[in-house]
Amino acid sequence: MPSAKHAVPANRLLAALPRKDRERFLAGCESVDLVFADILCEPGERLDHVYFPLDSTISLVTPVDGYAALEIGMIGNEGMLGITLTLGMDFSPLHALVQGSGRALRMAAAPFRRELAASAALQRGLKRYLYVLMSQFAQTAGCTRFHVIEARLARWLLMTRDRAHSDVFHLTHEFLGHMLGVRRVGVTRAAMSLQKRRLISYNRGDITILDRDGLQKASCECYLTDVQTYDRVLGTAPPP
Repeated sequence: MPSAKHAVPANRLLAALPRKDRERFLAGCESVDLVFADILCEPGERLDHVYFPLDSTISLVTPVDGYAALEIGMIGNEGMLGITLTLGMDFSPLHALVQGSGRALRMAAAPFRRELAASAALQRGLKRYLYVLMSQFAQTAGCTRFHVIEARLARWLLMTRDRAHSDVFHLTHEFLGHMLGVRRVGVTRAAMSLQKRRLISYNRGDITILDRDGLQKASCECYLTDVQTYDRVLGTAPPP
């Protein structure tokens, strides 16, 4: 696989590193293509690699009773998969699968630990990202318990849009049901409501966001809270 040594770091965590730290880190990465529905790790499984998405999206899913599942987190180019390694934990607590196909930078666990030990800036950035991710988990737990499906779907679509960098993506009602932890009929009704309000269009799994501002108004406040938390803790612009 091609080296990512000279790649432009589209991942915002890596882009925020000082140049020297960033170039050394990128030299140890490889560029990989993530394919929709591929499983990157299972609960209790040893983490062999970390992933820094560039234009791909990863869903973090927790199993429930061995049968059902619920997405509690989403990772795009604002974050990374494998954050538990920063805590000295080699195992994944969650199921991670590719939600949106695309590229990512990958590094094996052992060299990642060495880079972490060598770079105070990397440590600071990943600790802050861990805080953001924990906040997202907590926000999702409250959202799932207290907010209606339509508002939750609007939030989820906005989060996906931000990470896909596109208003168009392909997702079936069945997949959305798994991510939101609801029956397919519930997703269908919520999607039809958003479509009637001309906020989205949906045809055979192809979803297009027609009115982002309107969709944000239809969403619960959880979406804006997530965005504000990221901006407050990590900021949006990389340093010079």
